[in-house]
Amino acid sequence: ATRIADCGYAVLAPNILYRGGPSPLVEPDELTDAEKRGAAFGRLTPLIRALTPARIAADTGAYLDFFAPRERVVIVGYCMGGTNALRAIEACPEQIAGLASFHAGRVATDAPDSPHLAVGTITGEVYFGHADNDQSMTPEQIKTLEAALDAAGVRYTSEVYEGAPHGYTMSDTSSHDPEAEQRHWMNLFALLERVLPIR
Repeated sequence: ATRIADCGYAVLAPNILYRGGPSPLVEPDELTDAEKRGAAFGRLTPLIRALTPARIAADTGAYLDFFAPRERVVIVGYCMGGTNALRAIEACPEQIAGLASFHAGRVATDAPDSPHLAVGTITGEVYFGHADNDQSMTPEQIKTLEAALDAAGVRYTSEVYEGAPHGYTMSDTSSHDPEAEQRHWMNLFALLERVLPIR
């Protein structure tokens, strides 16, 4: 958020799990320590599962109120945030001009409310930077997502970061891939420049 703001953008970084209490809900060492990570996700998983499409849509409307009325924005998401960001642009296409999603998971599933099934509402441009060998977003799921985007006529880029694990952007974890992280910044700022250039 700071890096994007330093380029001149107004940035909102909400605590999307606010129903579980104020931030931070976990401490950094809980994500780097394998033993602590399990307990941390044990606390977080019910909060994550409670983020239904309807709740994400309602929360997105409240977050957008942070900006000027009808001001266009770009939404950025990582991991589950990428999946939720897709749901957000589907719910509010008139205000969200673009989406940048990195190592998102479960974007195309067999569930009746799978995020890929609602891409037809999107009017902006979307970018997906998938992790390689990601069990939460397999090559088959990527193809399913791309087919849905093609069928809906969405402007998009969907690419796999070869050799980069799930979580490749997260410099404070063991999944960090410096080369993939740098590539993600290039693609993120290129999208911002295309759809929301600094005035």
